[in-house]
Amino acid sequence: MRVAILETGSPPTDLAARFGSYPQMFEHLLAADGLTFHAYDVTAGEWPAPGAFDALLITGSAAGAYDPLPWIEPLKAFLNQSKSKPMVGVCFGHQIMAEAFGGHVEKSSKGWGVGLNRYTVIEHEPWMDAASEFAIPASHQDQVTVPPPNARVIAASDFTPYAALAYSGQPSISFQGHPEFAPAYAESLIQNRRGTRYTDAQADKAVASLERPNDRARVGQWIVNFLKGPKATSPQAASS
Repeated sequence: MRVAILETGSPPTDLAARFGSYPQMFEHLLAADGLTFHAYDVTAGEWPAPGAFDALLITGSAAGAYDPLPWIEPLKAFLNQSKSKPMVGVCFGHQIMAEAFGGHVEKSSKGWGVGLNRYTVIEHEPWMDAASEFAIPASHQDQVTVPPPNARVIAASDFTPYAALAYSGQPSISFQGHPEFAPAYAESLIQNRRGTRYTDAQADKAVASLERPNDRARVGQWIVNFLKGPKATSPQAASS
């Protein structure tokens, strides 16, 4: 399966040199037989040809799904044109899918969700295992506040009521959190933003949370299972 990664943002320059790009993080997380990946920088006008991919993955971004950037509306249109194919969105990808498919995203009055966030599984999908909750890093202030009409909430928290969505009538799923963020990268990103986006107290609490066990490997396996289709198994994934 050829997975087109729509690259909508990048790590800070100094962190990219150490940890790689967002597409590289996803390729590492989702490495599995039968999956190949090619990245397209949609912010620079790079788009996959219609016959060049079997599935889509949309990365995180510092942009907002509502920002008047020249690539936002073309991205929404591309997602609508491609919604018959398996599609996965993460963070900004989760939000832009919601906007493209009839929902609403805005800057949350709750402030920043940062550090390790824990979510309750509301509805189990065939590509998931039996876990009742999962914890992965988060880094967002925007949130989906109105899900699209055909979206089902499959995971939630008090802070993020629409933390993961699955769509009826189209093979699409999305997550607000970042399973692709290794703890070392998540911590470095927090330290990079200390004193600008986060107060020292917020940064200290978020960094401390990353010491707890996380389920990024489990969520990565869920995404692989989803992409590979109904025949994929859903083994219990070890936390890492």
